[in-house]
Amino acid sequence: MVAEKKSGVEHRVVAAADAGIRLDRWFRRHFPGLRHGALVKLMRTGQIRVDGARVAPGTRIAEGQTIRIPPLDAAATVPHRASPARPALGKADIRRVRSWVLHEDDAVIVLNKPPGLATQGGPGISRHVDGLLDALRSGKAGERPRLVHRLDRDTSGVLLLA
Repeated sequence: MVAEKKSGVEHRVVAAADAGIRLDRWFRRHFPGLRHGALVKLMRTGQIRVDGARVAPGTRIAEGQTIRIPPLDAAATVPHRASPARPALGKADIRRVRSWVLHEDDAVIVLNKPPGLATQGGPGISRHVDGLLDALRSGKAGERPRLVHRLDRDTSGVLLLA
């Protein structure tokens, strides 16, 4: 990361972990308090650029590209709310989730999702597959798998994680 101190403009190089994502999602990840409307305005006015070129929110970024970030006005940001901590999973939950595994390798995990269980949380949904994925942590770093797609709450079927 290289920063221009005099003007307050910052330049960040895209890391391998961020390659391929949309620019607006990159900003949400690195500047969670920046409002989407303010971000779009900064792009539209050319204040945010990638490798010197104007960009749109949906632009895909690649490793090694440089993102120009202007000084962010405090009015354009909202206080970041920390995500609520996930409750620790009990042994019964871990066994239950592990029993759903149809296939597991270094790249993917395939689950047999039961009906009646939501894939992701939302208003009024406290129990869901995404909240149980800590039971499937694996690898050297204990990486938590991520959902690749969703199924409706009442739909049973194969669910892919990566």
